[in-house]
Amino acid sequence: MTIKFKGAVVDLHLLIWKRGLGLSAGLTLEERKAHVLIKLRKYKLVKREEGKDAISFLVREPKEKKNILMWCIPTEGTVGVAYIKQLSKVMKAEKVERGMVVTSGRYTQAAKVNAAKSKIELIPRIFPSFNIFNHRLVPIHEILSSEERGNLLSEYRVQPYQLPRVNVSDPAVKAIGARPGDIVRIIRDSPTAGKYIAYRYVVEG
Repeated sequence: MTIKFKGAVVDLHLLIWKRGLGLSAGLTLEERKAHVLIKLRKYKLVKREEGKDAISFLVREPKEKKNILMWCIPTEGTVGVAYIKQLSKVMKAEKVERGMVVTSGRYTQAAKVNAAKSKIELIPRIFPSFNIFNHRLVPIHEILSSEERGNLLSEYRVQPYQLPRVNVSDPAVKAIGARPGDIVRIIRDSPTAGKYIAYRYVVEG
């Protein structure tokens, strides 16, 4: 939906988003999950479009400065390889290197295999539609920068694989967009130390 403001055409959805008013009314469950991901991963919203089978968000990743095409597929059924091939085709047309699918449905094994080859991240159907870090029992998770990573490994004289591990499928790890090979800093409240910091090496699983 667009409106005219001082002679310019404005995307009303984008305007409301930028002003932080939520867009909660009438959103699908998949869109709410996408909003959570965008906020937690600090993506910048570039464009939102509604298609026949999906609602898409074009976002920009701040760290690598690359665009990501997110597809919200409103279904509780099966998401198969046809969706993945279709998204991959659109990514190539838009010259976007990475994609993402958010759905309440189940992914077929073929979809998972093709998604990995096409650099498409499949968000698990159980991913929450709210910010899990707002819960008092979920500690803060942060991905270390290259500099922080180097300083940590140098200080403790260890290799990344020697750190305690955490699976990339962990809900908190998935929420912040950590990938296998990343090191995550976990900050917990401590009744004695004030803050307790731990580090985890992200692995497949």
